[in-house]
Amino acid sequence: MNHSTIKIQQLSRFPIKGLTSESLTSVTLSSGEGMPGDRLFGFARYNSGFDTKNPQPLPKNRFVVLLNEAALAHINASFDQNTQLLKVVSCETEKLFDMNTPAVCKSAEEFMHSTLGLSDQKPPVFVSSAPHRFTDVSVVSPVMMNAISVLNLASVRELEKIIGEEINPTRFRANIEIDGLPPFAELESIGSSLSFAGVKLKILSRTKRCAATEVNPVTAERDIKIPYLIHKHLGHADMGIYAEVEAGGQLSVGQTGTLD
Repeated sequence: MNHSTIKIQQLSRFPIKGLTSESLTSVTLSSGEGMPGDRLFGFARYNSGFDTKNPQPLPKNRFVVLLNEAALAHINASFDQNTQLLKVVSCETEKLFDMNTPAVCKSAEEFMHSTLGLSDQKPPVFVSSAPHRFTDVSVVSPVMMNAISVLNLASVRELEKIIGEEINPTRFRANIEIDGLPPFAELESIGSSLSFAGVKLKILSRTKRCAATEVNPVTAERDIKIPYLIHKHLGHADMGIYAEVEAGGQLSVGQTGTLD
């Protein structure tokens, strides 16, 4: 077992699936629950099949996500889950939508449809059915729906060396970015736990990467074929891990821990 000291470098949640992350300085986790406020909302595509009264996990392509819409990276969004105010900045134009108001919510849906140039017949629908989460692996199981994504920054740096390209870690849209482990050590640690002063995150699985990671978060261009290159050089398409909150408590940026 690797007993290197691990440091939390970044904590993030994604209030609306596919849109901008929200950086956190600290967060309180609960056993069996996911990152608070993470991916509880989404823009479901026209005819997605999502039913807010009977929420069932759906493939991520049923939602407006980077996998299909690279232009999403050009939209800088912030969302207050208490007031339901959505602020978006696109092409230097700022708009504020009160998602509590049906007519305004419809305007936001039409904005997404036109700004992204969606090919769907009608605009997407803004949906939420908390505690249902729109995580990519929600289709696997209820446990995975609440899994927290963790990225080892050393693995990203190693991949940079291998392919000779700079890689912005935000491509991987992780909840927790850590440093201190050897490159790819996390991939061989399924069943182990990341421990931070009483908080335990049990590693459930590797994170298989899709074409969403090809999108440059600054330019919104598909400029690096991340999944292809990982597979070409490493024989798989994995970067990062999913973990279950086994024991809750507070995590903070700068906090240290171990892989047990």
